[in-house]
Amino acid sequence: MIREVAILTIDPANATEFEAAVTQARPIFIGFKGCHDMHVERVIENPGSYRLVVLWESLETHTEVFRNAQAFQDWRALAGPWFTVPPQVVHTEQVV
Repeated sequence: MIREVAILTIDPANATEFEAAVTQARPIFIGFKGCHDMHVERVIENPGSYRLVVLWESLETHTEVFRNAQAFQDWRALAGPWFTVPPQVVHTEQVV
């Protein structure tokens, strides 16, 4: 299992609209084959900063399959307009 963590930055004035958009986008992830979970966390110390956390079956499921699917375009259409900078994405795997 691979964990995708994306740093999402928005204008804090748009928080309500952004959170509504990512709530609407959640089924896009949950319904995608190879996605085991998805949630978005608000960073308390930094208004306008969020973390997208997605559990993928494999790195390729995210980077090759999802990113080349219509589902990715649908996600970006909902959430992308709110980003003030491009998301920074890392992938992790549990070791302990």
